[in-house]
Amino acid sequence: MGRQERPYQIARPGSIARSVDAMVLNRLFCDGACLMSQTTPTAPSVVDLAEALMACPSVTPATGPVFDCLEGQLAPLGFEVTRFLAGEAPDGPVENLFAIRRGPAGSRHFAFAGHLDVVPPGEGWTSAPFQPERRGVGENALLYGRGAVDMKGSIAAMVAAVAQIPAEAGTVSFVITGDEEGPALHGTLALIDLMKQKGDIPDLCLVGEPTSVNRLGDMMKVGRRGSVNIWLEVDGVQGHVAYPHLADNPITRLVAMLAELDALVLDEGTDWFQASNLEVTDVSCGNPATNVIPARASARISIRFNDLHTGDSLSRRVTDIAQKHGGSARPIVSGEAFLTPPGAFSAMLAEAIRAETGVDPELSTSGGTSDARFLKDLSPVIEFGLCNATMHKRDEAVAIADLDALARIYRRVTLAALAGG
Repeated sequence: MGRQERPYQIARPGSIARSVDAMVLNRLFCDGACLMSQTTPTAPSVVDLAEALMACPSVTPATGPVFDCLEGQLAPLGFEVTRFLAGEAPDGPVENLFAIRRGPAGSRHFAFAGHLDVVPPGEGWTSAPFQPERRGVGENALLYGRGAVDMKGSIAAMVAAVAQIPAEAGTVSFVITGDEEGPALHGTLALIDLMKQKGDIPDLCLVGEPTSVNRLGDMMKVGRRGSVNIWLEVDGVQGHVAYPHLADNPITRLVAMLAELDALVLDEGTDWFQASNLEVTDVSCGNPATNVIPARASARISIRFNDLHTGDSLSRRVTDIAQKHGGSARPIVSGEAFLTPPGAFSAMLAEAIRAETGVDPELSTSGGTSDARFLKDLSPVIEFGLCNATMHKRDEAVAIADLDALARIYRRVTLAALAGG
Protein backbone atom coordinates (compact mmCIF):
# COMPACT_ATOMS: atom_id res chain seq x y z
CA MET A 1 0.00 0.00 0.00
CA GLY A 2 2.96 2.30 -0.57
CA ARG A 3 2.22 5.66 -2.16
CA GLN A 4 4.12 7.96 -4.44
CA GLU A 5 6.58 10.23 -2.68
CA ARG A 6 5.68 13.91 -2.87
CA PRO A 7 7.13 17.08 -1.33
CA TYR A 8 5.27 18.53 1.60
CA GLN A 9 5.24 21.47 3.96
CA ILE A 10 3.08 22.40 6.92
CA ALA A 11 2.56 25.88 8.28
CA ARG A 12 3.64 26.46 11.87
CA PRO A 13 0.90 27.66 14.22
CA GLY A 14 0.92 31.23 15.38
CA SER A 15 -1.15 30.86 18.52
CA ILE A 16 0.14 29.92 21.97
CA ALA A 17 -2.82 27.71 22.89
CA ARG A 18 -5.16 26.12 20.43
CA SER A 19 -7.10 22.95 19.74
CA VAL A 20 -6.29 21.17 16.50
CA ASP A 21 -9.20 20.34 14.27
CA ALA A 22 -9.08 16.71 13.19
CA MET A 23 -10.43 17.47 9.70
CA VAL A 24 -7.62 19.93 9.07
CA LEU A 25 -5.02 17.41 10.17
CA ASN A 26 -6.58 14.72 8.02
CA ARG A 27 -6.28 16.97 4.99
CA LEU A 28 -2.63 17.56 5.82
CA PHE A 29 -1.54 13.99 6.44
CA CYS A 30 -4.05 11.35 5.52
CA ASP A 31 -3.89 11.62 1.73
CA GLY A 32 -0.33 10.32 1.66
CA ALA A 33 1.30 13.74 1.48
CA CYS A 34 1.27 17.14 3.12
CA LEU A 35 0.82 19.53 0.22
CA MET A 36 1.04 23.11 1.39
CA SER A 37 3.89 23.73 -1.02
CA GLN A 38 4.83 21.97 -4.24
CA THR A 39 8.30 23.47 -4.22
CA THR A 40 9.69 23.45 -0.67
CA PRO A 41 10.04 19.93 0.80
CA THR A 42 10.17 21.10 4.43
CA ALA A 43 9.20 18.38 6.86
CA PRO A 44 6.61 19.11 9.55
CA SER A 45 7.80 19.46 13.13
CA VAL A 46 7.53 16.60 15.56
CA VAL A 47 4.68 18.34 17.41
CA ASP A 48 2.78 18.72 14.11
CA LEU A 49 3.21 15.01 13.47
CA ALA A 50 2.09 14.15 17.01
CA GLU A 51 -1.00 16.36 16.76
CA ALA A 52 -2.03 14.68 13.53
CA LEU A 53 -1.86 11.20 15.07
CA MET A 54 -3.53 12.29 18.31
CA ALA A 55 -6.44 13.85 16.41
CA CYS A 56 -7.42 10.39 15.14
CA PRO A 57 -9.49 8.54 17.78
CA SER A 58 -7.97 5.07 18.12
CA VAL A 59 -9.27 3.33 21.24
CA THR A 60 -8.01 -0.25 21.20
CA PRO A 61 -8.32 -2.18 18.93
CA ALA A 62 -7.41 0.56 16.45
CA THR A 63 -8.04 0.56 12.71
CA GLY A 64 -8.47 3.04 9.90
CA PRO A 65 -7.81 6.79 10.07
CA VAL A 66 -4.87 6.75 12.48
CA PHE A 67 -3.09 4.29 10.19
CA ASP A 68 -3.98 6.42 7.16
CA CYS A 69 -2.33 9.29 8.98
CA LEU A 70 0.89 7.42 9.79
CA GLU A 71 1.11 6.07 6.25
CA GLY A 72 0.72 9.64 5.04
CA GLN A 73 3.70 10.63 7.17
CA LEU A 74 5.95 7.73 6.13
CA ALA A 75 5.23 7.29 2.42
CA PRO A 76 6.72 10.68 1.42
CA LEU A 77 9.92 9.66 3.21
CA GLY A 78 10.38 6.69 0.87
CA PHE A 79 8.88 3.95 3.04
CA GLU A 80 7.18 0.93 1.50
CA VAL A 81 4.07 0.50 3.64
CA THR A 82 2.21 -2.76 4.23
CA ARG A 83 -1.06 -2.69 6.17
CA PHE A 84 -3.31 -5.59 7.05
CA LEU A 85 -6.13 -6.64 9.38
CA ALA A 86 -5.81 -9.59 11.74
CA GLY A 87 -8.20 -11.34 14.10
CA GLU A 88 -11.96 -11.35 14.54
CA ALA A 89 -14.39 -10.15 17.20
CA PRO A 90 -14.30 -9.83 20.13
CA ASP A 91 -10.53 -9.14 20.12
CA GLY A 92 -10.33 -7.96 16.51
CA PRO A 93 -10.14 -6.98 13.82
CA VAL A 94 -6.83 -5.27 14.51
CA GLU A 95 -4.92 -3.20 11.99
CA ASN A 96 -1.15 -3.48 11.74
CA LEU A 97 1.44 -1.58 9.76
CA PHE A 98 4.92 -2.56 8.65
CA ALA A 99 6.88 0.13 6.84
CA ILE A 100 10.42 -0.26 5.54
CA ARG A 101 12.87 1.98 3.75
CA ARG A 102 15.63 -0.19 2.42
CA GLY A 103 19.21 0.99 2.47
CA PRO A 104 22.06 -0.27 0.29
CA ALA A 105 22.40 -4.02 -0.11
CA GLY A 106 23.93 -5.57 2.98
CA SER A 107 23.32 -2.54 5.18
CA ARG A 108 22.23 -2.87 8.77
CA HIS A 109 18.53 -2.80 9.69
CA PHE A 110 17.22 -0.75 12.64
CA ALA A 111 13.55 -1.10 13.63
CA PHE A 112 11.24 1.20 15.56
CA ALA A 113 8.25 -0.49 17.20
CA GLY A 114 5.14 0.83 18.90
CA HIS A 115 1.37 1.05 18.94
CA LEU A 116 -1.25 3.51 17.73
CA ASP A 117 -4.09 2.20 19.89
CA VAL A 118 -4.88 4.02 23.12
CA VAL A 119 -6.89 3.30 26.25
CA PRO A 120 -10.37 4.85 26.54
CA PRO A 121 -10.09 8.50 27.62
CA GLY A 122 -12.78 8.44 30.28
CA GLU A 123 -14.54 11.53 31.60
CA GLY A 124 -13.36 14.74 33.20
CA TRP A 125 -10.83 16.09 30.70
CA THR A 126 -10.23 19.85 30.62
CA SER A 127 -10.11 19.64 26.81
CA ALA A 128 -11.40 17.14 24.27
CA PRO A 129 -9.11 14.08 24.44
CA PHE A 130 -8.93 13.67 20.66
CA GLN A 131 -8.54 17.37 19.87
CA PRO A 132 -4.88 17.93 20.80
CA GLU A 133 -4.26 21.26 22.46
CA ARG A 134 -1.05 23.21 23.03
CA ARG A 135 -0.81 25.19 26.25
CA GLY A 136 1.97 27.38 27.58
CA VAL A 137 5.07 28.84 25.98
CA GLY A 138 8.76 28.05 25.80
CA GLU A 139 10.04 25.33 28.10
CA ASN A 140 6.62 25.17 29.79
CA ALA A 141 4.72 24.38 26.57
CA LEU A 142 2.69 21.17 26.77
CA LEU A 143 0.67 19.20 24.25
CA TYR A 144 -2.50 17.68 25.73
CA GLY A 145 -4.49 14.77 24.36
CA ARG A 146 -4.92 11.01 24.57
CA GLY A 147 -1.80 9.29 23.25
CA ALA A 148 0.52 12.23 23.94
CA VAL A 149 3.00 10.00 25.78
CA ASP A 150 1.57 6.50 25.25
CA MET A 151 2.59 6.46 22.58
CA LYS A 152 1.71 8.63 19.60
CA GLY A 153 4.21 11.25 20.72
CA SER A 154 7.02 8.70 20.52
CA ILE A 155 5.91 7.51 17.08
CA ALA A 156 5.90 11.12 15.88
CA ALA A 157 9.45 11.47 17.21
CA MET A 158 10.45 8.34 15.28
CA VAL A 159 9.04 9.79 12.06
CA ALA A 160 10.76 13.13 12.65
CA ALA A 161 14.03 11.33 13.33
CA VAL A 162 14.06 9.25 10.16
CA ALA A 163 13.10 12.31 8.11
CA GLN A 164 16.60 13.58 8.96
CA ILE A 165 18.39 10.33 8.08
CA PRO A 166 19.40 9.63 4.46
CA ALA A 167 18.29 6.34 2.96
CA GLU A 168 21.94 5.57 2.20
CA ALA A 169 22.60 5.24 5.95
CA GLY A 170 20.88 1.86 6.08
CA THR A 171 17.54 0.10 6.39
CA VAL A 172 14.94 1.50 8.79
CA SER A 173 11.55 0.00 9.55
CA PHE A 174 8.42 0.72 11.60
CA VAL A 175 6.59 -2.13 13.36
CA ILE A 176 3.29 -0.57 14.46
CA THR A 177 0.19 -2.28 15.82
CA GLY A 178 -3.32 -1.27 16.80
CA ASP A 179 -3.51 -3.94 19.52
CA GLU A 180 -1.12 -3.33 22.42
CA GLU A 181 -3.41 -1.84 25.05
CA GLY A 182 -5.87 -4.71 24.66
CA PRO A 183 -5.41 -8.49 24.50
CA ALA A 184 -2.40 -8.12 22.16
CA LEU A 185 -3.34 -11.32 20.34
CA HIS A 186 -3.43 -10.05 16.75
CA GLY A 187 -0.93 -7.21 16.73
CA THR A 188 2.83 -7.47 17.10
CA LEU A 189 2.72 -11.27 16.90
CA ALA A 190 1.12 -11.00 13.44
CA LEU A 191 3.68 -8.36 12.44
CA ILE A 192 6.53 -10.63 13.48
CA ASP A 193 5.09 -13.40 11.31
CA LEU A 194 4.95 -10.99 8.35
CA MET A 195 8.53 -9.82 8.88
CA LYS A 196 9.77 -13.40 9.02
CA GLN A 197 7.89 -14.21 5.81
CA LYS A 198 9.48 -11.22 4.10
CA GLY A 199 12.91 -11.93 5.55
CA ASP A 200 13.03 -8.42 7.04
CA ILE A 201 14.65 -9.23 10.38
CA PRO A 202 16.18 -6.19 12.11
CA ASP A 203 19.58 -6.17 13.75
CA LEU A 204 18.20 -4.08 16.63
CA CYS A 205 14.75 -2.88 17.70
CA LEU A 206 13.76 0.13 19.79
CA VAL A 207 10.26 0.29 21.32
CA GLY A 208 8.96 3.78 22.10
CA GLU A 209 7.10 3.02 25.33
CA PRO A 210 7.10 5.88 27.88
CA THR A 211 9.95 4.67 30.10
CA SER A 212 11.19 7.98 31.53
CA VAL A 213 10.07 8.70 35.07
CA ASN A 214 10.99 12.14 36.41
CA ARG A 215 12.63 13.64 33.33
CA LEU A 216 13.27 12.59 29.77
CA GLY A 217 16.15 10.16 29.61
CA ASP A 218 16.33 8.96 33.20
CA MET A 219 15.32 5.36 32.42
CA MET A 220 15.40 2.82 29.61
CA LYS A 221 14.00 -0.69 29.85
CA VAL A 222 16.40 -3.52 28.99
CA GLY A 223 13.98 -6.25 30.01
CA ARG A 224 10.58 -6.97 31.51
CA ARG A 225 9.12 -9.43 33.96
CA GLY A 226 6.81 -12.10 32.63
CA SER A 227 3.09 -12.26 33.37
CA VAL A 228 0.64 -15.10 33.93
CA ASN A 229 -3.01 -14.82 34.99
CA ILE A 230 -4.63 -17.91 36.48
CA TRP A 231 -8.36 -18.53 36.98
CA LEU A 232 -9.14 -20.82 39.94
CA GLU A 233 -12.36 -22.75 40.59
CA VAL A 234 -13.63 -24.99 43.36
CA ASP A 235 -16.86 -26.94 42.98
CA GLY A 236 -18.93 -27.87 46.04
CA VAL A 237 -22.45 -28.99 46.83
CA GLN A 238 -25.15 -26.38 47.26
CA GLY A 239 -27.23 -26.52 50.41
CA HIS A 240 -28.97 -24.71 53.25
CA VAL A 241 -26.67 -23.00 55.76
CA ALA A 242 -28.62 -24.63 58.60
CA TYR A 243 -27.74 -28.09 57.24
CA PRO A 244 -24.01 -27.88 56.43
CA HIS A 245 -23.67 -31.67 56.68
CA LEU A 246 -25.81 -31.92 53.55
CA ALA A 247 -23.63 -29.50 51.59
CA ASP A 248 -19.98 -28.97 50.67
CA ASN A 249 -18.89 -25.36 50.95
CA PRO A 250 -16.40 -24.53 48.13
CA ILE A 251 -15.51 -21.18 49.71
CA THR A 252 -13.77 -22.86 52.64
CA ARG A 253 -11.48 -24.80 50.32
CA LEU A 254 -10.91 -21.77 48.07
CA VAL A 255 -9.86 -19.67 51.06
CA ALA A 256 -7.38 -22.36 52.12
CA MET A 257 -6.05 -22.55 48.56
CA LEU A 258 -5.56 -18.78 48.36
CA ALA A 259 -3.88 -18.71 51.77
CA GLU A 260 -1.32 -21.27 50.60
CA LEU A 261 -0.72 -19.39 47.37
CA ASP A 262 -0.39 -16.06 49.17
CA ALA A 263 2.22 -17.54 51.50
CA LEU A 264 4.50 -18.56 48.62
CA VAL A 265 7.87 -16.82 48.39
CA LEU A 266 8.68 -17.27 44.72
CA ASP A 267 12.20 -15.81 44.89
CA GLU A 268 14.23 -12.93 46.31
CA GLY A 269 14.92 -11.24 42.98
CA THR A 270 18.05 -11.23 40.81
CA ASP A 271 20.74 -8.76 39.81
CA TRP A 272 18.44 -7.31 37.13
CA PHE A 273 14.95 -8.18 38.33
CA GLN A 274 12.88 -7.46 41.41
CA ALA A 275 11.31 -10.35 43.27
CA SER A 276 8.44 -12.16 41.58
CA ASN A 277 5.04 -11.45 43.15
CA LEU A 278 1.69 -13.22 43.24
CA GLU A 279 -1.48 -11.17 43.79
CA VAL A 280 -5.12 -12.18 44.22
CA THR A 281 -7.09 -10.01 41.78
CA ASP A 282 -10.63 -11.38 42.10
CA VAL A 283 -12.76 -13.60 44.37
CA SER A 284 -16.36 -14.51 43.59
CA CYS A 285 -19.10 -17.01 44.24
CA GLY A 286 -22.04 -15.14 42.71
CA ASN A 287 -24.32 -15.97 45.60
CA PRO A 288 -27.07 -13.39 46.33
CA ALA A 289 -28.73 -15.49 49.04
CA THR A 290 -27.79 -15.20 52.71
CA ASN A 291 -28.98 -18.69 53.64
CA VAL A 292 -27.46 -20.77 50.83
CA ILE A 293 -24.08 -22.47 50.69
CA PRO A 294 -22.99 -21.89 47.06
CA ALA A 295 -22.17 -24.66 44.62
CA ARG A 296 -19.04 -22.99 43.21
CA ALA A 297 -16.43 -20.44 44.21
CA SER A 298 -13.79 -18.87 41.97
CA ALA A 299 -10.83 -16.56 42.13
CA ARG A 300 -8.17 -15.09 39.88
CA ILE A 301 -4.51 -14.49 40.58
CA SER A 302 -1.83 -12.61 38.66
CA ILE A 303 1.88 -13.41 38.87
CA ARG A 304 4.60 -11.10 37.63
CA PHE A 305 7.79 -13.11 37.47
CA ASN A 306 11.48 -12.71 36.73
CA ASP A 307 13.76 -14.88 34.64
CA LEU A 308 14.13 -17.50 37.38
CA HIS A 309 10.74 -18.84 36.25
CA THR A 310 8.68 -19.49 33.16
CA GLY A 311 4.96 -19.07 32.74
CA ASP A 312 4.62 -22.83 32.36
CA SER A 313 6.57 -23.69 35.52
CA LEU A 314 4.49 -21.29 37.62
CA SER A 315 1.25 -22.52 36.05
CA ARG A 316 2.11 -26.10 36.99
CA ARG A 317 3.01 -25.07 40.53
CA VAL A 318 -0.29 -23.25 41.03
CA THR A 319 -2.25 -26.09 39.41
CA ASP A 320 -0.75 -28.57 41.87
CA ILE A 321 -1.84 -26.41 44.81
CA ALA A 322 -5.32 -25.93 43.34
CA GLN A 323 -5.79 -29.66 42.88
CA LYS A 324 -4.56 -30.30 46.41
CA HIS A 325 -7.56 -28.29 47.64
CA GLY A 326 -10.01 -29.94 45.26
CA GLY A 327 -9.97 -27.16 42.71
CA SER A 328 -8.81 -26.48 39.19
CA ALA A 329 -6.60 -23.86 37.52
CA ARG A 330 -6.75 -22.29 34.05
CA PRO A 331 -3.60 -20.28 33.29
CA ILE A 332 -3.01 -17.79 30.47
CA VAL A 333 0.59 -16.69 30.01
CA SER A 334 0.79 -13.13 28.67
CA GLY A 335 4.54 -13.12 28.21
CA GLU A 336 7.82 -14.51 29.46
CA ALA A 337 10.48 -12.59 31.34
CA PHE A 338 13.39 -11.42 29.20
CA LEU A 339 16.59 -9.43 29.47
CA THR A 340 18.62 -7.72 26.75
CA PRO A 341 22.03 -7.90 28.43
CA PRO A 342 23.67 -4.49 28.76
CA GLY A 343 26.16 -4.02 25.95
CA ALA A 344 26.68 -2.14 22.70
CA PHE A 345 22.98 -1.38 22.12
CA SER A 346 22.27 0.05 25.56
CA ALA A 347 25.58 1.93 25.46
CA MET A 348 24.80 3.67 22.16
CA LEU A 349 21.32 4.60 23.39
CA ALA A 350 22.74 5.90 26.68
CA GLU A 351 25.27 8.00 24.76
CA ALA A 352 22.51 9.49 22.58
CA ILE A 353 20.48 10.33 25.69
CA ARG A 354 23.45 11.96 27.42
CA ALA A 355 24.30 13.99 24.33
CA GLU A 356 20.82 15.53 24.14
CA THR A 357 19.78 15.73 27.80
CA GLY A 358 22.90 15.43 29.94
CA VAL A 359 21.19 12.58 31.82
CA ASP A 360 22.73 9.18 32.56
CA PRO A 361 19.85 6.72 32.11
CA GLU A 362 19.12 3.92 34.55
CA LEU A 363 18.89 0.48 32.95
CA SER A 364 15.75 -1.09 34.38
CA THR A 365 13.43 -4.07 34.09
CA SER A 366 10.65 -2.58 36.22
CA GLY A 367 7.04 -1.99 35.30
CA GLY A 368 4.44 -4.01 33.46
CA THR A 369 4.57 -5.87 30.17
CA SER A 370 4.90 -4.44 26.68
CA ASP A 371 5.18 -5.79 23.15
CA ALA A 372 8.93 -6.02 23.69
CA ARG A 373 8.09 -9.42 25.19
CA PHE A 374 7.30 -10.59 21.64
CA LEU A 375 9.92 -8.60 19.76
CA LYS A 376 12.77 -10.04 21.83
CA ASP A 377 12.34 -13.25 19.81
CA LEU A 378 13.11 -11.26 16.64
CA SER A 379 16.16 -9.23 17.67
CA PRO A 380 17.75 -7.51 20.67
CA VAL A 381 15.19 -5.00 21.95
CA ILE A 382 15.26 -2.00 24.30
CA GLU A 383 12.45 0.36 25.27
CA PHE A 384 12.89 4.09 25.59
CA GLY A 385 10.45 6.97 25.37
CA LEU A 386 8.74 9.92 27.03
CA CYS A 387 7.90 10.59 30.67
CA ASN A 388 5.13 8.30 31.87
CA ALA A 389 3.56 10.40 34.65
CA THR A 390 0.32 11.08 32.73
CA MET A 391 -0.08 7.89 30.69
CA HIS A 392 -3.57 6.36 30.93
CA LYS A 393 -4.73 9.41 32.91
CA ARG A 394 -7.10 12.26 32.24
CA ASP A 395 -5.36 15.24 30.63
CA GLU A 396 -2.48 13.14 29.33
CA ALA A 397 0.22 15.57 28.23
CA VAL A 398 3.77 15.78 26.95
CA ALA A 399 6.30 18.60 27.11
CA ILE A 400 6.84 19.85 23.57
CA ALA A 401 10.54 20.29 24.35
CA ASP A 402 10.67 16.58 25.22
CA LEU A 403 9.18 15.67 21.84
CA ASP A 404 11.91 17.65 20.10
CA ALA A 405 14.64 16.12 22.27
CA LEU A 406 13.29 12.60 21.80
CA ALA A 407 13.38 13.00 18.01
CA ARG A 408 17.04 14.04 18.25
CA ILE A 409 17.84 11.08 20.52
CA TYR A 410 16.12 8.68 18.13
CA ARG A 411 18.07 10.17 15.22
CA ARG A 412 21.38 9.74 17.05
CA VAL A 413 20.78 6.16 18.09
CA THR A 414 19.50 5.19 14.63
CA LEU A 415 22.61 6.57 12.94
CA ALA A 416 24.83 4.82 15.48
CA ALA A 417 23.00 1.52 15.06
CA LEU A 418 23.14 1.69 11.26
CA ALA A 419 26.85 2.48 11.44
CA GLY A 420 27.40 -0.66 13.49
CA GLY A 421 27.67 0.94 16.92
